Amino acid sequence: MSEEYTPIYKVRHSLAHLLAKAVLEHFPDAQPTIGPAIDHGFYYDFAFSQPFSDKDLKAIEKTMKKMKNSWHGFEKRVVTAEEARAVFAGNPFKLELIHELAEKGEEITLYVSGQGKTEFIDLCRGGHVDDMARDIDGGQFTLDRVAGAYWRGDEKNPMLTRIYGLAFESADALDAHLELRKEAEARDHRKLGIELDLFTFSDLVGSGLPLFTPKGTAMRDAIIEKIQRIQKNYGYQKVTIPHITKKDLYETSGHWQKFGDELFKVKGQSDTEFVMKPMNCPHHTQLFAAHARSYRDLPIRFMESTMVYRDEQAGELLGLSRVRSITQDDGHVFCTPEQIKEEVRAIIDVIRRFYTSLDMWGDERSYWVSLSVRDPQTPEKYLGNPERWDTAESILAEVAQEEGLHIKRVEGEAAFYGPKLDFQFFDALGRERQLATAQLDFVMPERFGLEYTDSDGQKKTPVMIHRAVAGSLERFMAIITEHFAGAFPTWLAPVQVAVLPISDEHHGNYAQEITNALRDANIRVEAHYEGSLGKRIRTVKKMKVPYTIVVGDAEKNAQTITVEMRHDEKLEHITLAAFIERIKKECE
Repeated sequence: MSEEYTPIYKVRHSLAHLLAKAVLEHFPDAQPTIGPAIDHGFYYDFAFSQPFSDKDLKAIEKTMKKMKNSWHGFEKRVVTAEEARAVFAGNPFKLELIHELAEKGEEITLYVSGQGKTEFIDLCRGGHVDDMARDIDGGQFTLDRVAGAYWRGDEKNPMLTRIYGLAFESADALDAHLELRKEAEARDHRKLGIELDLFTFSDLVGSGLPLFTPKGTAMRDAIIEKIQRIQKNYGYQKVTIPHITKKDLYETSGHWQKFGDELFKVKGQSDTEFVMKPMNCPHHTQLFAAHARSYRDLPIRFMESTMVYRDEQAGELLGLSRVRSITQDDGHVFCTPEQIKEEVRAIIDVIRRFYTSLDMWGDERSYWVSLSVRDPQTPEKYLGNPERWDTAESILAEVAQEEGLHIKRVEGEAAFYGPKLDFQFFDALGRERQLATAQLDFVMPERFGLEYTDSDGQKKTPVMIHRAVAGSLERFMAIITEHFAGAFPTWLAPVQVAVLPISDEHHGNYAQEITNALRDANIRVEAHYEGSLGKRIRTVKKMKVPYTIVVGDAEKNAQTITVEMRHDEKLEHITLAAFIERIKKECE
């Protein structure tokens, strides 16, 4: 069943019409533009001649619920372009849409709802409830918020006012969504990131350019070290590349034509045009190309964690979820066609082990994998030979099935250079998050003329496999902060142990000995001496530290420790050596 015919789509689409009419009741000079159904609800964009704010939502919603009872059917009218222009005379936004429909020779349809004073006519393709008074309950929808939006998403166009509404199958479903959103707000990584002192932003540095504190950097390092530790037996070699490059590199790779508008341009003293690198794969091809290669050398596996830069629009930036400086946990494998399966299996194993350490790997309720392939309707979007694409897609499908992955084939989600496996994980609130990926690429090695000498003495083109485990470190940290609500697993926690002497005067030296021993064992530890013990305990709980050691007379005299865990359990009177061993095993 296509989306526009589902019952909830019809409810949301119908409510968008009702919203537009209710707004006109309060603001007769407003110009409605477009109002689609979306996930969780609907919205409508308006051009207002006077200010509109969240304060107006309550009155608009009240009018919608009153007017709903007089809205029964939606009458479809097929009209000519001239007839449509007459209906929407004075509304340049609707007239622009009508002009485009006429240019394309498409049918122009209007839908009429309501009667008399409540009558409303809109330019629309259809997809409504049969009877709004009967089919929609006033408790299953509410107006949500107001935002700005450029007409048709183009910043060169006028700024409009977008009114969002929520709508679900029932009032209970709406209430459940609102509760879920309340929990999501409490888990918001932007809020927790400040509370846990993980990162900050500076107007002097610029929007979308996060600055990571020592605690945030400890987390980033822990993520990178975990991935490197897991994949150390798979032969990946660390490499380092510069942050700028000549534009020629991306013209050869095809990225310049595809992503030119997102590139930061760099001008030096010469006439050569440089850019800040938006991705690393073209650089890694040049490391491969630096030497003559034999089939005996393959596979060659490069990896690094490095920043790339993309000129995202300011309105699209969101905490760590969408930034301009992106740290990629990046890896590229160059191999023969016969080695593809084994290499993809190894990547899947690294991904499986990494997400198992986060307790996010399990059945289909934990994750699923998108086999992202071409859209057969738009072959021009993809580079390379169609037969190679068929081979690549078949290989990934076979490996995914053999590895027992929960897989779905999704058309149109392939990269322009090849198909991929995209790992989708469900967070603690059930939200779907795309994180790890493995991508086959037959195109870029050809564009760069990469070669190796095969066993028959012939020159062959290697296959390139792109892989990411955490993906963007910034986005990963945003997702994982919200997933754990800041209460990270011990291996990931920015501070793993807090040491609190009851009295600095009597217990400070022993507390310092404990702190030094933990630090020597590469355990992330903080000692807290200032303020009352109660205040220090509250601070540590707020920081969600996994283990807290409170040092008093009993511990000092016995030369042991008592450890309070984050979830109110205790380890009493154990040796420091035993505790260190416990943490190391837990982290490994």
